[in-house]
Amino acid sequence: MELKWLEDFVMLSSTASFSRAAEARHVTQSAFSRRIKQLEAWLGVTLVNRASIPAELTLEGKTFLPAAQEMIRTFYATRTALNPDDERQGNAVSLAALHTLVMTFLPDWLARMHTALPGLYTSVVPDRGGIEANLETLVEKEADVFLTYAHPYVPLLLDPEQFDWLVLGAERVLPVAAPQVCAQFAGPLREGARLLEQAIETGHPLPYLDYGHASFFGTALHKVFFDNPPFKRRILHRNAISAGLRELALRGWGMCWQPESLVADDLAAGRLVHAGGESRDWEMKVDIRLYRHRGAARPIVHKLWETAASLHPRATALT
Repeated sequence: MELKWLEDFVMLSSTASFSRAAEARHVTQSAFSRRIKQLEAWLGVTLVNRASIPAELTLEGKTFLPAAQEMIRTFYATRTALNPDDERQGNAVSLAALHTLVMTFLPDWLARMHTALPGLYTSVVPDRGGIEANLETLVEKEADVFLTYAHPYVPLLLDPEQFDWLVLGAERVLPVAAPQVCAQFAGPLREGARLLEQAIETGHPLPYLDYGHASFFGTALHKVFFDNPPFKRRILHRNAISAGLRELALRGWGMCWQPESLVADDLAAGRLVHAGGESRDWEMKVDIRLYRHRGAARPIVHKLWETAASLHPRATALT
């Protein structure tokens, strides 16, 4: 058993794509696939259904995933505990973050933090899968800060006497679909009609890619649009990870809501289209927030917090 096998497997579960996971792990796809097979051979079970696109975990894979995540956390926590005098520790900040933000917002934000704070060392706590599970990393002090989306309909149950937050930005969440979905749904759309408009007018079930109810977007979208849905949905697939739904949307499976930053290039290139057209009624706006424990934080965490507040004019602290 090798730690990199576990990290590969967790990355594959997040991206649902061998090619994207290999790219994220900085190895060739053939080497990545070989390591996944080595992990399966060591365990004696098949973890990934390779016949499906995107890649899906088998029942055994879904069962093993939380154990793999916990083993990774334990390995790194043990290493930290065994090296208390590591020169990086005084400048180290651990972050928990929702998977989509790790792919979109976090890289540029971290670059600004590292520029402003020379010597800063940052690490990301492995994604635990749902917003409540990721929030636990902050509550349990496994992470120094937590980067997340925020919406009034998805309250984070944090004691305001113990936690602060900053607003670092905002994001639009858009309904998107591949052009072929628009062309195939209920026949060719009448001139000027949009996919959601057509679904409402015809009453035909719209092929839909769903986040489920455990994820942030799943909870928010359900409350904003689906308490009294104006159109019918035919749910074809569920995935709490935006990137996984995006891959299916690009392949023409159906419509889904996506963070604009994740699909901006797809929209510009015409690989995806806005299912609501020019109407803003089908868009959802969310904040990007950073949370921390209030109280006696290590100096480097306090410096990062103050730097984040000063670099973001819209930053708002909970007081």
